[in-house]
Amino acid sequence: MDTGVEDRYPTRVTGEAHPIDRVDPTVWGGEGDGPIDAATLAAHDARGYHIVEETLSPAEVQGYWQELVRLSGDPGLRGDERVITEKRSGEVRSIFEVHRISPLISELVRDPRILDRARQILGSEVYIHQSRVNYMPGFRGAGFYWHSDFETWHAEDGMPGPRAVSCSIALTDNYPFNGGLMVMPGSQRTFVPCVGATPDDNYKASLKEQEIGVPTEQDITALAAEYGIDQFTGPAGSALWFDSNIMHGSGNNITPYPRSNIFVVFNSVENTLVEPYAAAKPRPSFIGGRDFTPVTR
Repeated sequence: MDTGVEDRYPTRVTGEAHPIDRVDPTVWGGEGDGPIDAATLAAHDARGYHIVEETLSPAEVQGYWQELVRLSGDPGLRGDERVITEKRSGEVRSIFEVHRISPLISELVRDPRILDRARQILGSEVYIHQSRVNYMPGFRGAGFYWHSDFETWHAEDGMPGPRAVSCSIALTDNYPFNGGLMVMPGSQRTFVPCVGATPDDNYKASLKEQEIGVPTEQDITALAAEYGIDQFTGPAGSALWFDSNIMHGSGNNITPYPRSNIFVVFNSVENTLVEPYAAAKPRPSFIGGRDFTPVTR
């Protein structure tokens, strides 16, 4: 689709796809622009992610956990398209646009502990591209195959460049064995195009199990050989900040221990969406926000 903006990261191609070196920075701000110290900024720039333990206190974790329980049982949300259920079990998998549904989470995304860090990494004012709560129940929680979020946001939402950052706040303990998120540190520097046209309304299937917009096993093998794999583990209240283009995925959770989190994507106001680069129309705004109003405290 002709977006009127140069496509620096072509994807959903026909034939063979070749990795593209990233031309955008990972970190746009400096030490004086926010709470992150120079060493952590440098580590985030190199690895594409960093972890902040004790972002939330135990009391706050309990409060947000109760909010997740409330939301999942809210009869007013039954049938709402923002509620995504597990493909096999029918249990709630995710609730999108949660900062508009929950006043408590609306306050959280404006909290200086969160907002100031996002502004510093992106070097600008920010708006919310996406928010959701994720429920990965024990025994039946399904993982997500390896992917780059930016690949989807570029192809299906029209995000010009990877000047976006995600924050995942754990509300349950993350163990190596209960489906914790895996990342390939440094892989944010390589954009991996995907093969195949985007079906109409692809989001309806991809939010349950992504099949379009995933890299080949050959690409995954090459990235893993170059960058290795890290895993986000740690106690409830920890926050994982990761770049929009980092390659990541998670396994199924067959343990009794659930893994739930609050997930917020901040995009730079200097990187607002255009028409999709590889889809007939944009995804709904509850998945790819098109209200570019900066978040304020």
